[in-house]
Amino acid sequence: MNDSLRLVFALAAGTLLGAIFFGGLWWTVRRGVSYKWPALLFLGSVLVRTCIVLFGFYAIATGNWERLLAALLGFIIARILVTRLTRPAQQSHRVIAEPSHAS
Repeated sequence: MNDSLRLVFALAAGTLLGAIFFGGLWWTVRRGVSYKWPALLFLGSVLVRTCIVLFGFYAIATGNWERLLAALLGFIIARILVTRLTRPAQQSHRVIAEPSHAS
């Protein structure tokens, strides 16, 4: 496999890792508000997500900084995508004039 194909694979794998990390964060926040022990859920979630991402970056890089950088770029791309996809629907905001309190 040539180097450019390995960089594309690293970018795709980093995007997948980012989707897992930030998608898992989104899922945890949505479930955490109604969970019986939210602190346990958040702690467990951050540990699992971080371990997955660290192991993934380690496996992708295999001592090559270019692949690590490509995976990190994919991770950042996934953050942007997940943030946009999970954004609540925009509500139309009407500007309501506040009452004047001047005497």
